[in-house]
Amino acid sequence: MEQYVPKIQTSSVLYNEYKRKEGDKENTHYCPGCGHGTIQKMIAQAIEELDIQDRVIFLSPVGCSVFSYYYYDTGNIQCSHGRAPAVATGVKRSLEDAIVISYQGDGDLAGIGMTEIIHSANRNEHITVFFINNATYGMTGGQMAPTTLIDEKTLTTPFGRDRERDGEPIRMAEVISSLSGPVYVQRCAVSSTKELLNTKKAIEIGLKNQVNKLGFSFIEILSPCPTNWKMNSLDSREYIDSVMKKFYPVGLFVDKREESSPYKGSSFPLLDDRELKELISPTQEIQEFEPINIPSQVAVAITGFGGQGILSAGTLLAHAGLSHNLEVSWLPSYGPEMRGGKASVTVMLSNESIGSPLIESIDYLLAMNGPSLHHFAPMVEKGGVIIINSSLIDEEISIEGVNIYYIDATQIAQEENMSSASSVVMLTALSYVSGIVSIDSLIAALPHSLKKREYVEKNTTLIHKSIAQLEEKYGDRV
Repeated sequence: MEQYVPKIQTSSVLYNEYKRKEGDKENTHYCPGCGHGTIQKMIAQAIEELDIQDRVIFLSPVGCSVFSYYYYDTGNIQCSHGRAPAVATGVKRSLEDAIVISYQGDGDLAGIGMTEIIHSANRNEHITVFFINNATYGMTGGQMAPTTLIDEKTLTTPFGRDRERDGEPIRMAEVISSLSGPVYVQRCAVSSTKELLNTKKAIEIGLKNQVNKLGFSFIEILSPCPTNWKMNSLDSREYIDSVMKKFYPVGLFVDKREESSPYKGSSFPLLDDRELKELISPTQEIQEFEPINIPSQVAVAITGFGGQGILSAGTLLAHAGLSHNLEVSWLPSYGPEMRGGKASVTVMLSNESIGSPLIESIDYLLAMNGPSLHHFAPMVEKGGVIIINSSLIDEEISIEGVNIYYIDATQIAQEENMSSASSVVMLTALSYVSGIVSIDSLIAALPHSLKKREYVEKNTTLIHKSIAQLEEKYGDRV
């Protein structure tokens, strides 16, 4: 008679092969005895039983949980360290029917990501969090984690965690349950058959709560880390039962399923581009002007020091670009000083969608002082333009293939008792020499960049005066 060999069924939610790279023959990337594999198998089974595989988006941040996207045949996002709840919030609010899982370790969630998890729980975000507590930073070598027990030896506490020096371990299930938002909070373990059954049930409840749109679910799971605990697999499970459970008692902390009403969807409308513009500029619509024929993408850098109106000039140029129906990006850079520190802003204007606000080269450089001129001038493309504030830069430069213009921006602004508006003079010169935005669009954009009406009128006068001086020096504008 042929001997019966039972076949271990793998959930269809998991890939058949767990390859990190071509030729990788490993079936798993977790250490022998690690609890991650067991927990992730139970999560996969629950996803399959609830028939939600096509709706699941699995978030795996830095740590041992980072391997998750090699295993789950679902939507997957790898998040920055500790930031999975923040990413989960954005995903869930954008895709309300998605089942969003935040799968995090103790160093990730209770250490680096404490802010994110607390506020997500407090807002009762409609996500499910699986918190794997093995009391150590597992992936990076076994340093002390926020959950490491008193007297426990780690790489960074070779003589044991000290209460006076390191503080008490943090009981995350208790912390989360103290908030009013969460619907379901439970702590369980994977140390025995009984605990595995309780954990499987908690995982199912946590996911079902999201299916039923009840709110935030938090399941803490005590899990072994034999490698960093320096134990074998059997002893590590005994350690959970005999030691960890005394400080981290398993059990149900919060269960509001009966009293919670299903979420009925966001009450906030989805806005198109025009409605969004009206929302952020409620006092006055952005005036529309005729489209301007520019190259597919133009990079403008406005540079100087704090107090010259650098960032405001970038905002003004961005609004002017929008009024010509151009795609726009605005990226500032400045030091901590309010006055005198380095400041710059890059504005991209394009006829097409802008992939990134970062620039590698500049088409138009507005240099408000000497240091910024010398720093940014090498980045100007051949055929590009540099406009120099000759009030503060007394040298003349020559760069092959680059057109140079000079204007006494600071002096012109001071003559109007508006020294901080010298950047507006520079923008006027940009319009004069390039035509990438019109003078009329700059004037029309002033109310969107300046709060006081009197400054709108003064800057309008300043623009006209600047044009007159530019025409006197260089002739008719573009």
